[in-house]
Amino acid sequence: MQDRKNRSRKYIFVVGGVMSGVGKGVAASSIGKILQARGQTVTAIKIDPYINVDAGTMNPTEHGEVFVLADGYETDQDMGNYERFMGLRLSRESYMTTGSVYKRVIERERNLEYHGKCVEVVPHIPLEVIETIRHAADKADADVTIIEIGGTIGEYQNILFLEAARMLKNEQPDDVLFLLVSYLPIPNKIGEMKTKPTQYASRTLNSAGIQADFIIARAERPLDDRRKEKIAVSCSMRPESIISAPDVESIYDVPVNFEKDRLSDMIIDRLKLRSRKSSLAPWQKKVAEVKRLKRSVKIAVVGKYFKTGDFVLSDAYISVIESLRHAAYSNHRKPELVWIDSTEYEKDPKKLRELSGFDGVLIPGGFGSRGIEGKILAIEYCRKKKIPYFGICYGMQLAVIEYARHVAKLNGANTAEVEPKAPHLVIDVMPGQKEKIAKKEYGGTMRLGEYPAVLGRGTIVETAYGTRKIVERHRHRYEVNPEYVDRLRAAGMVFSGTSPDGVLMEIAELPKAVHPFFVGVQFHPEFQSSLLAPHPIFSAFIKAATRRQR
Repeated sequence: MQDRKNRSRKYIFVVGGVMSGVGKGVAASSIGKILQARGQTVTAIKIDPYINVDAGTMNPTEHGEVFVLADGYETDQDMGNYERFMGLRLSRESYMTTGSVYKRVIERERNLEYHGKCVEVVPHIPLEVIETIRHAADKADADVTIIEIGGTIGEYQNILFLEAARMLKNEQPDDVLFLLVSYLPIPNKIGEMKTKPTQYASRTLNSAGIQADFIIARAERPLDDRRKEKIAVSCSMRPESIISAPDVESIYDVPVNFEKDRLSDMIIDRLKLRSRKSSLAPWQKKVAEVKRLKRSVKIAVVGKYFKTGDFVLSDAYISVIESLRHAAYSNHRKPELVWIDSTEYEKDPKKLRELSGFDGVLIPGGFGSRGIEGKILAIEYCRKKKIPYFGICYGMQLAVIEYARHVAKLNGANTAEVEPKAPHLVIDVMPGQKEKIAKKEYGGTMRLGEYPAVLGRGTIVETAYGTRKIVERHRHRYEVNPEYVDRLRAAGMVFSGTSPDGVLMEIAELPKAVHPFFVGVQFHPEFQSSLLAPHPIFSAFIKAATRRQR
């Protein structure tokens, strides 16, 4: 291996063409995975071209899930892909937005760090981007840093980030590669795969002063040699640099498919990296096992962020969905996931009967009042019908409200988030959050990131984790009101996980003698699950769901 102190750090920029949503994040994650398998130390960075300083204030139905890092930074969902695929533990240095970059430049100008120079968009913004990238690479001591630039080329929003990439390439020509992830449509009425949009995307990238080294060609079907050659000629590339990336059954197939096209060999050769023989075998073995699964487990995900116009956007809960898949695979089941809009139960409670057709029901996190009564109806149904139930964050709080109303007989029980003057605020604002809300300090001010918890002996969750001390990631302002804990316990609810000082209720469950699996957690376990290491609570939930099948 090279002398780590004297080596040049390498950078791979992943950009998108033709349209958004073609899988840049999965492509970037997969590239990192196959390079790790070749002995490289890898880190990843996501650049979002939004004025938002972080992802915490972005609408989940428009932008997708907010992924929370261990240090509490609120980021884009692709950061979750990076951690899940590469086993990384990323920090805030690995995420930037247009807003965060401008904010840092303005703060530096105010602090006279530019020594009286006129501060301009170019070159100071791109230079700040380059400095941030290098800082993240140094902190991770990475051989290769993979940088995904959000959006698509040709958009005004990301041109400054492309300029930063061009400048870095100009400064370190042997250390920088560009991968263009593009889409090749197959119009139904034509029936032929069209390369022209990708050709235009490549030329648009050229207009920013950048030549793609590889094109990841996303399409419904694999690319044939004729189209590879056509793209190569038009885009000044070699045919082997056009990587076919057809639709796959699972995103976890992507690294395996990339290796079939020898992508890691070509990257290592062009960046002049030393490597060892690939050690992707455990990943390949798991992917092969998943393909052989025959039996399924049917889970309802009851949420409210699915609808976007006439379409369904499951990206709002992507980490939950992937965690369910990991857990299902570990229990030798194919996950059959069904999205249910909780507002439908408010319109017609008779629809709740459909939940009896599921092996388990999960209610993920969320905010606000829309759809919560529908969720509470679903929780009550699962509790009474003994259907395995798993509530995350808001899903735990609503389970406490349901239990308070219908078992503890606290009529009118609610959360201060929805009804501040409710007669029984069993869920209330955390003391440290009240002042922040009063001052309208919302961005980045929730209880965020990792916090420890202690589990009760003999509880469902202690059995699942196999330990009494855990650390999980949080994102919330509201908690179980300590004034009601004793009354809820007296009514039969078990608070099986608390903060070390016993003040905050982190987990609520019902005893197995009462219900086969009824668990709610205040934190977000989905942020710490991966294909090869499923999260223990998700695995316990799926295990309970498979028992219900029997």
